[in-house]
Amino acid sequence: MSDNVLLAPTTTDPEDAAPTPLLQVRDLTVSFGTSHGRHTAVSGASLDLPARRTLAVVGESGSGKSTLAAAINRLLAPNATIESGSILFDGRDLVTASPRELTRVRGAGIGLVPQDPMSNLDPVHRVGAQIVEALEAHGTSSRESTARAIELLDMVGIPEPKRRFRQFPHEFSGGMRQRVLIAIGLACRPKLLIADEPTSALDVTVQRKVLDRLDELTADMGTALFMITHDLALAAERASDVLVMHRGTIVEHGPADQLLADPQHEYTRKLLDAAPALAAQRGIARAVTPYAAAGETGDAIVSLTDVVKEYTVRDSAFGRPRTFAAVAGSTFDVPRGSTVAIVGESGSGKSSTARLVLGLDSPTRGTITFDGRDLASFSASELRAFRRRVQPVFQNPFASLDSLFTVGDTIAEPLVVHGIGTAAERRERVLALLEEVALPADTAERYPHQLSGGQRQRVAIARALALQPEVLVLDEAVSALDVVVQAQILDLLARLQREHRLTYLFISHDLAVVRQISDCVHVMSRGRIVETGTPDELFESPQEDYTRELLSAIPGARLAV
Repeated sequence: MSDNVLLAPTTTDPEDAAPTPLLQVRDLTVSFGTSHGRHTAVSGASLDLPARRTLAVVGESGSGKSTLAAAINRLLAPNATIESGSILFDGRDLVTASPRELTRVRGAGIGLVPQDPMSNLDPVHRVGAQIVEALEAHGTSSRESTARAIELLDMVGIPEPKRRFRQFPHEFSGGMRQRVLIAIGLACRPKLLIADEPTSALDVTVQRKVLDRLDELTADMGTALFMITHDLALAAERASDVLVMHRGTIVEHGPADQLLADPQHEYTRKLLDAAPALAAQRGIARAVTPYAAAGETGDAIVSLTDVVKEYTVRDSAFGRPRTFAAVAGSTFDVPRGSTVAIVGESGSGKSSTARLVLGLDSPTRGTITFDGRDLASFSASELRAFRRRVQPVFQNPFASLDSLFTVGDTIAEPLVVHGIGTAAERRERVLALLEEVALPADTAERYPHQLSGGQRQRVAIARALALQPEVLVLDEAVSALDVVVQAQILDLLARLQREHRLTYLFISHDLAVVRQISDCVHVMSRGRIVETGTPDELFESPQEDYTRELLSAIPGARLAV
């Protein structure tokens, strides 16, 4: 199959000719200047996107998806160069367009929904002002832009839009912040909307709601959608056409249902097999085997009994304080050597439970025991020893790794804090841990920004293992990774569990991932555990409406292969 592929073949017969596509990319090559020479990020890419259609571009991290999108919008980094090719948007070549022409096209012609709302919304400006700014940049008057901004907040499903207009981004949930970015992207009714991983950090139910609203709005406005995602299941469910990129090259394209049913390229099949929901439908066996499946679990190493965690909150600076129960009466055991998962949407109480188990918060009521002893009874020295035995792995490895520390210093830090070993012994332990998580020894001299997302997560796991803990609390530890890297990390966790008899408390919003790795699943909603069972029991015979809602929201869950 040729690398230079077109999504909408043209014909030479004028009577049969299809309308000119809204977006035409031809033989596009983009490279970046680095200290090691030039690196080609996109090589010879060609595609057509007709008006009112949805194209999903999929591939793992580093495949060139975001570079292709940035090139189309001419928002490449200063060290990037378009080596060759053309980008025709609505008949205009954006490669040769002047800065003034590009300013007119951006926003009004091509809208953008970036990936991370907290990085792309200004924390010191009100949400409404940021939407107004986008409107006024393209000639809308101040009075009209305010009314339009409130209308847009309402359109994307923000409740009480007039009140929310005056609030700041930190006062919005993750799903609401993503909706604000969609409102900004659609503010000037663009003909094309580029959405770069618009829901990758959202739980599956919020993701579905946001994407449903995006589909409705783009259909109403007649907007073509260029959606970037690492999730092939999501792409197949939402897009009319799918384009697969690998190492900067387009390796396969076609109608979504056709590509899903009959993938032609080996890399596309790899993506399908790595996507938990689609792999199950294709008859692929579980990628990992829980350690407890062999009956190796023992007594409960962690137990929660009627645990409640309440916070005092205010709805406004001068509002009355009220009590909010983040965890409302949870009772469950974590058997030694097992993987126990807690699933639920954002705000369900998963992460609050994780903090309680880690001893970072104390319960308002109830008891948490570790190895048979109440955590509340631990002295300072006993709590320090406890922290050696229970270690966290957080969702965002880039945020949890010190950017000024080398990888070696990061992994050695827990050993230094606890006074373990000489400098030479710590160095030897660091190298052994890097080998254990399948990273080369020279990674020790690198910094977090020099690593991929999957490599950073491996470093975070190595750091958690440095003190030889018995329990790992993994809070959304794979949710931000592409499906291929996610599968690698899950395999790594399964191997480490078998070799070290580790116990995992696995926090996730993704039931498809949980099914692969866990022995027991607790479904949480509004602070309460509403259902408990094995992964197969929950998938095959969910008892609660909420569990069924989570299952139906899994991308690809309703697709027939």
